[in-house]
Amino acid sequence: MSSMLDSTLAQFHEAADQLKLSDPLRAYLTSFKTTFHTQFPVEMDDGTLRVFEGYRVHHSIARGPAKGGIRYAPSVGLDEVRALAMLMTWKCAVVDVPFGGAKGGVVVDPRRLSANEVQNLTRRFASELEPIIGPDKDIPAPDMGTNPQIMAWIMDTYSMSHGYTVPGVVTGKPVALGGSAGRYEATGRGLLYFLEEHLKDDGGVSGRTFSIQGFGNVGGVVGKEIHRAGGTITHIGDRDIALRDARGIDAEAAFAFTQAGGGLAQWNEEAGHHEVIAGEDVLSAPVDVLVPAALENVLTAENAESVRARLIIEGANGPTTAEADAILRARGIEIIPDILANAGGVTVSYFEWVQARQFIRWSEARVNDELRRLIGIAYHNVAARRAAGVKGATLRDAANWVGIERVVEAVELRGIYP
Repeated sequence: MSSMLDSTLAQFHEAADQLKLSDPLRAYLTSFKTTFHTQFPVEMDDGTLRVFEGYRVHHSIARGPAKGGIRYAPSVGLDEVRALAMLMTWKCAVVDVPFGGAKGGVVVDPRRLSANEVQNLTRRFASELEPIIGPDKDIPAPDMGTNPQIMAWIMDTYSMSHGYTVPGVVTGKPVALGGSAGRYEATGRGLLYFLEEHLKDDGGVSGRTFSIQGFGNVGGVVGKEIHRAGGTITHIGDRDIALRDARGIDAEAAFAFTQAGGGLAQWNEEAGHHEVIAGEDVLSAPVDVLVPAALENVLTAENAESVRARLIIEGANGPTTAEADAILRARGIEIIPDILANAGGVTVSYFEWVQARQFIRWSEARVNDELRRLIGIAYHNVAARRAAGVKGATLRDAANWVGIERVVEAVELRGIYP
């Protein structure tokens, strides 16, 4: 199976072929401006020291400061972080926010650490990153395994080293510390907005069936939003359990339970009583729409033939390998790609950054209205580019074309220094 970086590069080169990019531009756009790798000690609760490994990669800053999340996961590695940074470059360009792409991570399972140990790790990692992050340089955000509290610790650590509060150094902070209303829900809510745009002339979301893999702040939020919009969620799953109920699962109630600190398995025992199924059955569910919203590389050459949904909207980053993408395309399965579908998070991160720089606060209604407006523009730009492209072009093709063309335009206008 190809790595996430292999798949990301394969998709880039396919788009570059279609755009007839020169070899020098290809070389430039597949290089990485900054690759930061650190090993750092952290004091544990028992007084011992553990050494952790962390990364931060800037792919491109042609269109603005680097932007991307920080993840805490045992699977974090340099190639994964590079792939995610590159995807962030195209994602920011597709929705036309003035950022470049970055990503970071620490090799750790935060569930195995105490809250104090996570804080110690976060503050030490933030101090290691201090020379390369900043509101005009690189603005981290939450990702898998991280959350608003971790962003608060990063902001505080960075601010202490500068002698004054710098709220714009991260996004996804608690609202009380300058975070944006609606930021936590933005990625999942954005998925719904993209679905509504895509299905506007085909009956909408209401009455369709859905399967959602992943039930965190992306899958859980979009599940809640789909439930409210009248969709029927028949399959859901997280890292611990997968559930099925043809009558529909109350994803709104399940999400509220998990937000209060419980797990999906515990919720099912106490309130759900749905059928427990194998995790892979969530991906092959007989539904209208599949939402992979957990990890990368979950749709592969080995399972793509078993997908029965006719529409996939990618909530996770890079959930579909290049091989699986080709199989799904040949089968006529439509995909709303990650760099378009899950761009609601970075869009509202941009709103948060703007609010921090101007020391103002927007209402959640304004945030959601602006998010819906920009998502509508982005979706229709991609759809129009698809219609104007080669016969048989997909939404992934068109999104890549739009993103890459905008970055190329910025590179060519700026020129090469000195």
